[in-house]
Amino acid sequence: MKKVVKFGGSSLASAEQFKKVGEIIKADPDRVYVVPSAPGKRNSKDTKVTDMLYKTYALAEAKKDFSKQLADIKARYDEIIKGLNLKLDLSDEFKTIEKNFKALAGNDYAASRGEYLNGIIMANFLGYEFIDSATVVVFDKNGEFDGEKTNKLMAKKLEKTPKAVIPGFYGAYPDGSIKTFSRGGSDITGSIVSRAIKADVYENWTDVSGFLVADPRIIDKPPHIETITYTELRELAYMGASVLHEDAIFPVRKEGIPINIRNTNKPEDPGTWIVESTAKKSKYVITGIAGKKGFCCVNILKDQMNSEIGFVRKVLQAFEDQEISIEHVPSGIDTMTVFVQEDEFIEKEQSVVSEIHRLAHPDMLEIESDLALIAVVGRGMKSTRGTAGRIFSALAHASVNVRMIDQGSSELNIIIGVDARDFEKAIRSIYDIFVTTQF
Repeated sequence: MKKVVKFGGSSLASAEQFKKVGEIIKADPDRVYVVPSAPGKRNSKDTKVTDMLYKTYALAEAKKDFSKQLADIKARYDEIIKGLNLKLDLSDEFKTIEKNFKALAGNDYAASRGEYLNGIIMANFLGYEFIDSATVVVFDKNGEFDGEKTNKLMAKKLEKTPKAVIPGFYGAYPDGSIKTFSRGGSDITGSIVSRAIKADVYENWTDVSGFLVADPRIIDKPPHIETITYTELRELAYMGASVLHEDAIFPVRKEGIPINIRNTNKPEDPGTWIVESTAKKSKYVITGIAGKKGFCCVNILKDQMNSEIGFVRKVLQAFEDQEISIEHVPSGIDTMTVFVQEDEFIEKEQSVVSEIHRLAHPDMLEIESDLALIAVVGRGMKSTRGTAGRIFSALAHASVNVRMIDQGSSELNIIIGVDARDFEKAIRSIYDIFVTTQF
């Protein structure tokens, strides 16, 4: 059995945390491939190393002195090295970083050094081989991740390497320059490594014991989710459940490899299992609730819209031309509504309105803002009658006005649009009826 273990920044923020990680790895001889993030916050007032690198590089770009800031970053790593009693000196690495910052190697290069340096420390600490991700994670010249080429390259390299540390978050363009994934991308690297070695399980270690049924900032002590499918996770992650990077699903999904979310500070907790499919029934009808604020909608009215061929395409063309992604498009006989993210739309709203009028000639158009979307997700919903009815009953009882309803064809999720001011109240009412009272 082979396991890939990825550790988040909070798990590697200090020497003490490194020691916990070392104990976890040594407790299971199958944990042979390790993917580390950059050091995170040691306390609530601390700064993540990645953020320190971004700020330092910004000074370099502005042609300002950044020596103190770079020295502060080196001090963070030296503190970890000293705490682990390692005979390791990163001075030469920092000289290279300083040189490349002065040469303006790019934001991606700067950000990636956090994982790169932590990988060197982790490999030294464990006695594993260090593999620079820039040599095995491939992006094409347009910055798109090349999954198939990476898989072949990674598999070939790891076939000859029984134990290795591969830093998360970054890879390289064909010319060797550094390219990063989006923030949280170390999760993706762990998934890539898991696929390459056809791992039996991908363990993703963080500072929580898996996914929760609802946001603990809204619901007091919600239960954790024992098992969730890839599809359910995608729905919840898109709506803000951010324990795992949503794109980390794709590489392991190709091989049917399960992901186990674990807590570095509570290694005895079983965490959450993320699987392709399962016969296990969730404890509740729903698996989870998640949502986000910051949406707006464009309401469009045109008489006999349903009989006009191409009307919807013309409307959506206006959004595509302005490079605005669409969230949901509920419609009626003479009306349709387009939901979009407000911060993406607001600067281009009048251009979109003008183009809709030019292309589709609506009778009326209205924009509404300050909306929120809530996803109620669960594989148990498909086999349970009256789920939607119970949701609407709960919302009505809480005096929440429903602005939009959209149910996927898989019957796995129901998306509800509400006023932003009703967001927390709506989530509490749905949680109460499905989890607290299980009515």
